[in-house]
Amino acid sequence: VQLSKRAYAAFGHLRLDKITTRDVQKFVNDLFVNGKNFQTGKPLSRKTVVHHLSFISDVFSYAVKMGMLVDNPCRRVSVPKGEPVEKNIYTIEEITKLFGLLDGDDVPLKYRVFFKLAVYSGFRRGELLGLEWKDIDWDNNIIKVRRTSNYTKERGIYTDTTKTRKSQRCQKFPQYVMDMLKELKEEQDKQREILGDKWVESDRLFVKWCGKPMNNQTPYGWLKEFCEKKEMRFCDIHSLRHLHCSMLINAGVDVVAVSGDLGHSCISTTLNQYSHMFQEAQARASTAIAEALRFDDKSKSDDDPAKKSA
Repeated sequence: VQLSKRAYAAFGHLRLDKITTRDVQKFVNDLFVNGKNFQTGKPLSRKTVVHHLSFISDVFSYAVKMGMLVDNPCRRVSVPKGEPVEKNIYTIEEITKLFGLLDGDDVPLKYRVFFKLAVYSGFRRGELLGLEWKDIDWDNNIIKVRRTSNYTKERGIYTDTTKTRKSQRCQKFPQYVMDMLKELKEEQDKQREILGDKWVESDRLFVKWCGKPMNNQTPYGWLKEFCEKKEMRFCDIHSLRHLHCSMLINAGVDVVAVSGDLGHSCISTTLNQYSHMFQEAQARASTAIAEALRFDDKSKSDDDPAKKSA
């Protein structure tokens, strides 16, 4: 909706054959410099600007295919390269503290499970909210990602396909995570019995009091309020996915495995988003290797007369 809203405002009054490369480039540059998110008011990311350009380009490509135009002016448009933004994620110390706070008696079980599972799995928010009980293989401790839960003002909460084909994936989890899920299932079954006919069956893991799928904005709002109450730094839900990824990289997991774990469509996506993390991990590994292989320095040190006399 946001893509079409901005594009139509800029070009809706113009004939396709009158829109030039210069016009599109001007639009892209303005989005990059002045574009704001309609809801949060925050600057648009470079990725969002690219999506706008792709949307416009698809329209022109269709017009060329239908013989309405002979050229797609978007082919010569480029998106400015912005400065890399450091991802705002929790440290291990902070996430350990958060996990401890989530174990408090004042925390509803569904939120405790949601945020811990977010860190353990690296699933996107929509993927977490789209999980259904039939996606869990209890015997083998495996969770399958098969759909996402999305929300728009026009459609409300609805089920959609995953972001890409490769986003459909399976992950194996430690028994601790599976025990949390079993506890959540038992609580949900009790709530179903209490409500009887008032319960709305959705098979979702994360639901409202009546069984309907949880709203997409609910976890964000709950965590933000919870962090403020506990006087803890707040990072948004997607940061938990970044934390999950950084832990994999720091543990020495290779890029192919990390990409598959995150459900990226191709390895280049993983490298583009987390190149600095891989570089830092590689630098640490190189330093460790260099230290281990300092045979010359070690031999010289061993032959040092001063050391021998000491």
